[in-house]
Amino acid sequence: MTLFHIFLVAVLQGITEFLPISSSGHLILLPGLTGMQDQGQAIDVAVHLGTLLAVVIYFWADVREALIGLPRLFRGRADTPGARLALLLIVATIPAVLFGLVLKLTGLNDMLRSITVIGWTMLLFGLLLYWADQRGGIEKRASDWGMGDAIKMGLWQAVALIPGTSRSGITITAARMLGYDRHDGAKIAMLMSIPVIIASGALLGIEVAATANAAAARDGAIAAVFAFAAALAALSLMMRLLRSVSFTPYVIYRVILGVVLLWIGYS
Repeated sequence: MTLFHIFLVAVLQGITEFLPISSSGHLILLPGLTGMQDQGQAIDVAVHLGTLLAVVIYFWADVREALIGLPRLFRGRADTPGARLALLLIVATIPAVLFGLVLKLTGLNDMLRSITVIGWTMLLFGLLLYWADQRGGIEKRASDWGMGDAIKMGLWQAVALIPGTSRSGITITAARMLGYDRHDGAKIAMLMSIPVIIASGALLGIEVAATANAAAARDGAIAAVFAFAAALAALSLMMRLLRSVSFTPYVIYRVILGVVLLWIGYS
């Protein structure tokens, strides 16, 4: 891969991973609309690691608390804020892992990688985000997150395995439906991304390990750095803007892109 291609894939992944506009959808569209070769799984693993590092650093206080609580949770006790947060994140991740295995084993994951599927999911889930954002309450804070909401948001997160849905978008939609304000709903959604990125990165990493070489390692390292920088910048900007701006700009982008993709797909 050329340096420009690595840079383009990494920055695209970094920017779209945490914005509610679907990183997987954009990465699938990149080779389809530009004629570039698919970046391959090695680069996918690398950019996932870059975005993972970005969200961990940005929410380090919460991540640290959950990590400290893990040993207590493993002993069967969730009686501290950290252990409770770790438990809720694990519970919220289970539906996505199970649904991902189903898609992988049945081959449906490859069948869903089409312009028309991405066009419809961009459009429909974008409109759903707008509805939830406009109608959702603001009475809940991140500290109110409990088992029931973790299960509900986890089920919604599993739907994001359909390309174009957007993992962050669908979990933010669920959070707004459940009554969390924009900032805290997005915070929960971002924390939920950590175990999911770890799980998907580990799965891809196992497949890539057998064919790894020095050139792939070099390209991966470069991609991870670019993805980290882009993800951290995009995440920081979005979280700041959410204190005063709604999700409408992202919805407008999704609707326009969805309509264009459907026009391309059906023409």
